[in-house]
Amino acid sequence: METNKNKSFKGIESAGLVIIACFIVALCIYHFVFGNPANFMNDDPNNHPLPGNLLGTIYKGGVIVPVIQTLLLTVLALSVERYFTIRASFGRGKLATFVAEIKQALTKGDLEAAQALCDKQRGSVANVVGATLRKYREMENTTDLTKDQKILAIQKELEEATALELPMMQQNLPIIATITTLGTLMGLLGTVIGMIRSFAALSAGGGTDSVALSTGISEALVNTAFGILTGALAVISYNYYTNKIDKLTYSLDEVGFSIVQTFAATH
Repeated sequence: METNKNKSFKGIESAGLVIIACFIVALCIYHFVFGNPANFMNDDPNNHPLPGNLLGTIYKGGVIVPVIQTLLLTVLALSVERYFTIRASFGRGKLATFVAEIKQALTKGDLEAAQALCDKQRGSVANVVGATLRKYREMENTTDLTKDQKILAIQKELEEATALELPMMQQNLPIIATITTLGTLMGLLGTVIGMIRSFAALSAGGGTDSVALSTGISEALVNTAFGILTGALAVISYNYYTNKIDKLTYSLDEVGFSIVQTFAATH
């Protein structure tokens, strides 16, 4: 009898809400932490930051800072979300051990043991293998199909079950991939704006406006740093989780091939 598919953490589907929440948090940090009057001379955010005060210096980065902060917080939030989702997809035990035990059970022809392993392991791989094993048993009891048709039916079930699980694992990764470029571009935009202000201060009549000049330089450097940090974290996160998904799909292919070959060899 067909059993229900194991339930696992499916991740956050509303990435837009995550971005909005991160933007609100970024604005609060920008105004109430970086823009705290205690970070500036005479307790006035319009003045220079206190010597060595990093928070005040970041505040002088301008309006691009909360935008880049939003991207940075989004990368961190979605990375944590992907960690728990993909971890749940791998299941409870080590994936390599699970694959080896499934192949061993198939070699012995013990489908009940293989199904029990799936129920114990849980996760996306176990869901796909379990669905394929149910189709395997169904084909064993079917007499109106040829052997090749039965093999094709098992392969189709494997592909369909995999297609149902993969989108859940890859969800939100395109957003992280976009931020790898967008974060750097926003940092560059902030840098350009800061340099424009610096040159405007230099070209002002009646002497150099040191406050405007330093503000422009701060804006340029702070946004450059934030943009590079955001882009770097996004690249690391995206490549890490993509590699995890590739490892999982390889395991699916390995077990699926073993199931199909076992049926072909024993029927």
